[in-house]
Amino acid sequence: KRPVPTWGRLSWFDFDTEIDWKAYMAEVEGWDSLDLSLITPPLPPSYPAGFVYIFMGLYYVTNRGTDIRLAQHIFLGLYLATLLLVFRIYSQTRRVPPFVFFFMCCASYRVHSIFVLRLFNDPVAMALLFLSVNLLLSQHWSWGCGCFSLAVSVKMNVLLFAPGLLFLLLSRFGLRGALPKLGICAFLQVALGLPFLLENPAGYLSRSFDLGRQFLFRWTVNWRFLPEALFLNRAFHLALLAAHFSLLTLFAFCRWPRSGESILSLLKDPSKRKTPAQPLTIVSVLFTSNFIGVCFSRSLHYQFYVWYFHTLPYLLWATPSRWLTHLLRLLVLGLIELSWNTYPSTSCSSLWLDQHVKSPHLSC
Repeated sequence: KRPVPTWGRLSWFDFDTEIDWKAYMAEVEGWDSLDLSLITPPLPPSYPAGFVYIFMGLYYVTNRGTDIRLAQHIFLGLYLATLLLVFRIYSQTRRVPPFVFFFMCCASYRVHSIFVLRLFNDPVAMALLFLSVNLLLSQHWSWGCGCFSLAVSVKMNVLLFAPGLLFLLLSRFGLRGALPKLGICAFLQVALGLPFLLENPAGYLSRSFDLGRQFLFRWTVNWRFLPEALFLNRAFHLALLAAHFSLLTLFAFCRWPRSGESILSLLKDPSKRKTPAQPLTIVSVLFTSNFIGVCFSRSLHYQFYVWYFHTLPYLLWATPSRWLTHLLRLLVLGLIELSWNTYPSTSCSSLWLDQHVKSPHLSC
């Protein structure tokens, strides 16, 4: 039977559609070994401590990970909660027409599969991230930073939002006021990881935050059109990193709003600022920061689509553009979706994604 995520009728279909769920369960099952450096293949790379705690809870709720049907219903609830969080963000900015929400809910088979059938940890991290954005929009900055840190503790892709968050903290509080908020983020990482840090700090950090991880060419969605030797080349990785930082710097100096003040004004006391950060500013800075990181990722796997899927409508509709009509924006979304639904990825689908993923930059 073909696995189709039909809401409320999951029992009609085969449930054994997980990809990493059993590996996740095997990892948390042995968490009494606090030395993560001892975890070896065939298990996937270890994740930070927040992942261990959350999936340990799921392990016990789902009868030691064997009740995949229950796990999928839990992730269905997570999917609906994520949509509510995203809709609240969009309602605050008032820049995306309501009809786009229908496409966000119904148009992506890939996203439905990632959430409800495949049971990846990426949706958990992104749900916490969108909760963090909602808290920031409500001016609960300390709680928002804490929730952001929780999201990072599930999967470190959330760090792609970190440059934008740092910009917002400096913009809102100045250097001195931003330090306590950054301290909250750091404290939670240390507190959550303390059992592992006490056992083997180097092993925990190297496995949970492995920035040098080598991705497999067979799974790449965005660089399939490149020769495998180039894809694996460290010089290519460094070039992507340099381009990532360069574009972030360009946006910080030229695109992210600062009420007409210079970049150095971010270091000033907030009482000397002209205006505080507004909802549109908060969402724009965070979403573009993440999108830039996605564009220059060393590899994107299919589950990584949720890293930015729910931000695409904002990136396309936030800033008026004469040539980007509603129809063209929907076409861009459709072409991106088509690229992510091509399995296995091809040179053509990868090039298609690479070209059309640049379109949202034009409206950032």
